[in-house]
Amino acid sequence: MITEPKKRDVALVVDDSPETLRLLTDALDGAGMTVMVALDGTAAMRIVDQITPDIILLDAIMPGMDGFETCRRLKRDTGLSGVPVIFMTGLTETEHIVRGLEAGGVDYVTKPIAIEEMLARIRVHLANARLTQSARAALDASGRFLLAVNRQGRIMWSTPQAQKLLTDCLESDADELVLPEPLLQWLEQAQKGKGATAQPSFFPNQSALKLHYMGNAGPNELLLRLSKDAAANAPADFSSELGLTTREGEVLSWLSKGKTNRDIAQILGLSPRTVDKHLEQIYAKLGVENRTAAAAIAANTAKKNT
Repeated sequence: MITEPKKRDVALVVDDSPETLRLLTDALDGAGMTVMVALDGTAAMRIVDQITPDIILLDAIMPGMDGFETCRRLKRDTGLSGVPVIFMTGLTETEHIVRGLEAGGVDYVTKPIAIEEMLARIRVHLANARLTQSARAALDASGRFLLAVNRQGRIMWSTPQAQKLLTDCLESDADELVLPEPLLQWLEQAQKGKGATAQPSFFPNQSALKLHYMGNAGPNELLLRLSKDAAANAPADFSSELGLTTREGEVLSWLSKGKTNRDIAQILGLSPRTVDKHLEQIYAKLGVENRTAAAAIAANTAKKNT
């Protein structure tokens, strides 16, 4: 049996020192990684426009745009928000370490670099990043619309479904998603225990969208959940008349309005697979074979009740 070769992790090394670049390139290549190099922050930004690395090693002090600003700009891109950044520098003062972490770094190593220690840190952060990515993918598959913002309202990460919904609602590019000012004011109150359950949306294109404050996921990371208000413009309740459960009645109601399975999943906060299961039960109870026939029965029932 032919097995596919293991995918090589991609490391982006950003440093203006040729000696450091040579040292790290040899070490990372020897560890089985693909290495890209940039001499400054501007070059690094050009590289990530073309390819997303698995990890970034970033010199803190460089001419022009320093590592701290480079990291902040990288983290504004939601596609890079989960990529771990390890700062490298000869500076050991606490204020510089704090600056690196506040800019979005996950770790901080001092020069001269101890290669074995650096490789060990890289393995740990790559493993953590994969676990986080898998967890977010699982949340997305289960229909969870989760996101995290910093205290300025900038989106730090989100599940793919939540990102799509936000992009449509805020009419903004994915890498520039920021909560509008009214939601920032609500979020400030929510952190004080006021109105954290469900906030009516201030989004211009989604009047039925609600935002829930879930708590702090980190020092500057606030966890939020999006949901759609199923009561907004909801059609008639068919559960009692047609012998359906309450949830099956809700699913049929939205189906009768022409909503797709994915739409229904988003509105009710379910996974698409769960909606499929409900539809199977609905078809069986109504004695029909497809959604068109089920929608017709729902329409007739609603007509009788008007």
